[in-house]
Amino acid sequence: METQILGISVDSPFANKRFAEDLGVTYPLLSDFQRTVSRLYGVLDEERGVARRTTFVLDKEGIIRYIEQGASAIDPSGARQACQLLGGKRER
Repeated sequence: METQILGISVDSPFANKRFAEDLGVTYPLLSDFQRTVSRLYGVLDEERGVARRTTFVLDKEGIIRYIEQGASAIDPSGARQACQLLGGKRER
């Protein structure tokens, strides 16, 4: 099984592009500018209009198998380990 990493941010597509370029991000970084996905996943801070930093790992059926929130969600090692436990062999 292969894995796919996607980043989702409430920033504009232009801000995400710049962020990805500045940090050398090699995976797709999607814009949730309308905050729809953040709201549906329960990570939107409605008062501030920002999403709380969260990592989700979904299996191939779309079931959430791993969640990490807060500052530790910046480090992808927890997500990588969860993918390996789900049978992932490599990232693309």
